[in-house]
Amino acid sequence: MNSHEKSDIILEFVGVQKSYDGKNKVVKDLNLQIANGEFITLLGPSGSGKTTILMMVAGFETLTSGEIFLNGESITRLSPQARNIGVVFQSYALFPYMTVAENIRFPLDARRMPKAEEDAKVKDALAMVRLEAFGDRRPGQLSGGQQQRVALARALVFEPSLVLMDEPLGALDKQLREEMQLEIMHLQKQLGIAVIYVTHDQSEALTMSDRVAVFNDGVIQQLASPKELYERPATEFVASFIGVNNKLRGTIGEIANDQCVVNINEDVQIKAVPVNVQSVGAATSLSIRPEKISIGDAANACENRFFGVIKESIYHGDHILLSVELWCSENFQIRIPNGISVPELTVGSELEIGWRQIDCRALNAESD
Repeated sequence: MNSHEKSDIILEFVGVQKSYDGKNKVVKDLNLQIANGEFITLLGPSGSGKTTILMMVAGFETLTSGEIFLNGESITRLSPQARNIGVVFQSYALFPYMTVAENIRFPLDARRMPKAEEDAKVKDALAMVRLEAFGDRRPGQLSGGQQQRVALARALVFEPSLVLMDEPLGALDKQLREEMQLEIMHLQKQLGIAVIYVTHDQSEALTMSDRVAVFNDGVIQQLASPKELYERPATEFVASFIGVNNKLRGTIGEIANDQCVVNINEDVQIKAVPVNVQSVGAATSLSIRPEKISIGDAANACENRFFGVIKESIYHGDHILLSVELWCSENFQIRIPNGISVPELTVGSELEIGWRQIDCRALNAESD
């Protein structure tokens, strides 16, 4: 992360590896810098190493090799308490026999603060998560969203410069989860703290983060802003994992500068932008997002134009999702915003579709 000065880095991983059995590495050679006040999300499928990384930062897991630095000092061998890092789990991990205020006070007691200072901090923390009237209740008397707010207040009450969050909203329903996403984002910006957030929910990662690290098999596949990840995936895995993606297999027929022609079969060629593919004859996986596809007359302006047959049309409120059968795909997805005039979309009818060369990425084909 060259744009940040060394003093701006709050957390740094240097050659971090983790193996539980001495043979298989869950985390492989992680080198990563996180800036002060940055919201970074670790995103990936189950077993990709995300939570293990969080647990190593918190001190609940030991490193097999490498070092982790917090504010320039190695914390690799420090106890969890000595690291001064806030942690929020999906399970909330609240003490059921303590009141809300006592739960929030717990990390302050552990730091042996004067009582008057503790009282003021607990009061501020309750106000921060809008639970001023709930201090005397027990966790069991609160809703899931309220319990998550208590867990958040407890992680923030001692004013850490770094907070770790492991799937913190996984147990909440969709509407509450979206409300809490905004709440966490606002708090994070207001307090200027760095957050490392773990999720396997792509929309959550895209909504909340400054940068997202997409993990697979213990390795970062791509580290970028949400927009960069979605619009310009660097690998076939990232293209498929983030959002809906139309994937077509072919080989590079011609390549020059930032343009290439991909042979799908003897009759079909597609113009694309080459990404991590260098040579003619190389296998490639094309990535085209469903909302980048034009239909009807609008397809005439596109470099890639084809006819397909509508197999399914699903109304989603703000958009219509079409499934089209092409020569190369039985389930080619097209997303049409509701409100734009479109030709008659009858299942079984033929439809002209097209997409621009600039919206089609030729990625290095990975083995399935």
